[in-house]
Amino acid sequence: MWLIFFVVSHVVAVFFPGDDPTGGGPWDLRAYVIFNVILILMSAVGAVVVMGTVRPWGRRVPRWVLLTPLWFGSALLVVRGVPGMVENLLMAAGIRRGGFLGADDISTAEFWAGIGINTYFFLGGVLMVATTVSYFRRSRSDVRG
Repeated sequence: MWLIFFVVSHVVAVFFPGDDPTGGGPWDLRAYVIFNVILILMSAVGAVVVMGTVRPWGRRVPRWVLLTPLWFGSALLVVRGVPGMVENLLMAAGIRRGGFLGADDISTAEFWAGIGINTYFFLGGVLMVATTVSYFRRSRSDVRG
């Protein structure tokens, strides 16, 4: 479900990019769309892979075909989620209200959006790691079996 929500949110971002989707960065709208399309494809594949860990058709897929993207996705979400949670703690404690790189004078809406986004990625990391470890253990018995 996490990955499906991620896909939908990025599809919406592509079709309704808002006033300044590039955030004032050095990239243009085309780069923004390409970046989001890559995220959409990776997440859609990830959702299918996760489904393969619990659906009967997944038993016919070689173990490494599912485990490789699961480990990769877990690593990506941990690398994004754990520092995000640290940033949340710094923001909530008032040490860095704008996060690691943000301005100190962010609005309340920006503050809570940062907290929400960081928590979302941390939760995604927890769920992906749990899925990966569970599938690794369950599929190991199939290999020996």
